Amino acid sequence: MTAFNSRLPSREESVLRYLVDRRAEERPDQVYIKTPDGAEITFRDMRDQVISTAAGLAALGVKQGDPVVVWMPNSPDMARVWYAINYLGAIYIPINIAYRGGLLEHVLNNAQARIIVADGRYVDRLGLVSTPSVETVVTFGDGSGAPQHLKVLPSSVLDGDADTLPALERPIEPSDVQMIIYTSGTTGPSKGVISTYGHQFHMCGSDGFPMITGEDRVLCNLPMFHIGGTVPMLSTLLHGGSVAIVEGFSTNNFWAEIDATQCTLAILLGVMSSFIMKQPPAPDDRDHCLKKVINIPLADDWKAVSERFGFAVWTVYNMTELCVPLSSERNPAVPGTCGRPRRGVELRLVDDQDGEVPVGEVGELIIRTEAPWALNSGYFRNPEATVEAWRNGWFHTGDFLRRDEHDNYFFVDRKKDAIRRRGENISSFEVEAEVLAHPLVRECAVVPVPSRFSEDEVLAVVSPVPGAVIDPVEFIDFLRPRLPYFMIPRYVRILSDLPRTPTQKVQKSVLRDEGVTADTWDREAAGIFIKRDS
Repeated sequence: MTAFNSRLPSREESVLRYLVDRRAEERPDQVYIKTPDGAEITFRDMRDQVISTAAGLAALGVKQGDPVVVWMPNSPDMARVWYAINYLGAIYIPINIAYRGGLLEHVLNNAQARIIVADGRYVDRLGLVSTPSVETVVTFGDGSGAPQHLKVLPSSVLDGDADTLPALERPIEPSDVQMIIYTSGTTGPSKGVISTYGHQFHMCGSDGFPMITGEDRVLCNLPMFHIGGTVPMLSTLLHGGSVAIVEGFSTNNFWAEIDATQCTLAILLGVMSSFIMKQPPAPDDRDHCLKKVINIPLADDWKAVSERFGFAVWTVYNMTELCVPLSSERNPAVPGTCGRPRRGVELRLVDDQDGEVPVGEVGELIIRTEAPWALNSGYFRNPEATVEAWRNGWFHTGDFLRRDEHDNYFFVDRKKDAIRRRGENISSFEVEAEVLAHPLVRECAVVPVPSRFSEDEVLAVVSPVPGAVIDPVEFIDFLRPRLPYFMIPRYVRILSDLPRTPTQKVQKSVLRDEGVTADTWDREAAGIFIKRDS
């Protein structure tokens, strides 16, 4: 393991443009990207594609420091667009492909990007929102559904002439902003996490993921608009390894994709390991090349999974704003742990006044680092949220953890009312905003209830306007065009009045504790299943 370095990393080891150039020079014929259909892209191929795409973006007016939104599913095309944006020194802003309605409008208006590069399947949603900053949409696939006031261009405009690529106005520095990733808010709208090249270096490199080496091929089946999909791409670029890009996780296809791409390492979030474990045992369960799994959070049955399939297991604690402050050893000995502090980070568990709590007690995790630019640089165009999170010189995670006398940390709960369903973070605030748009809903509260797999299901507790009767089926139909599929409640409970505190705040804790009651309607029991949309 390399020693922790508290200095600012050099441009050559941390800035994407210089890394892409360096890898193409050092190992031009090494495969960097592989897909299940057999396609392979070497480091030299990647640089050539990135420079061509960067020239195309520059011809559209993209300059160093400009924000560019990318609205695409996982693919080599998304990767080369992302890298081309950073090659120009511009700011890469990926957004969730399920966004629509108010969430889409908020994110685009916060990002203030003039250009969106999008999959053509999504652009019709732009006609239902107000986005005055957006001028041009470059589409992969049919973009005819985009609103008439936007300039819509085919993706072929990104096939630029490398000889026309303009020179940088100045060198790209490790302290420059590389990307803005939107993470679901817990008490307000989604926030754009400002992430520098230095931040991503400390997160995705050997400090954050020492178990990833240049010999690994890492599976990228988590969305690249989340940090879970960002890590495989950048960690392999930083280490000189390779990555397998898959559009999404599928239990049925998981092992076939591992075999087709010859992956040695995968990240399994939430219920993924449970789904894999529930597949019928087979004689060839160990007949594969997967050697390492990063399991987040550490599953209760991780040992059984490891023994059945023959891979080693690690776990970590991280979030978009952090740099993997906690990680475990290979095959962690302590059940339920999320790891111990790594070098270069200082952690505290604190109460509401930022006073440190005793060992064994639950507190909010706060963090600071030795190295500059190793954490997020705040929330984009949201100074209030930045000040709140960074108070007293520490970044406040909003997560409750506890630690034992051996410095093992254990995740307890999210401090606010975030919900996690099937690997997606959901803001109850954002769901409630759309629920309250229903004309018959007077008030509502959205809370998590346990899923039979793990993580949460979404329960919406609503009270009708006087004299009204809410039909749950019609209520769900109302929400379908307004929310991403993963945010649509599974459970609906209708009450005449919601429980309140003496200060008239809704007591979400009461509703959470009551959970799925006898009077709760279950849409899946009613035969209504909502799948991932395109």
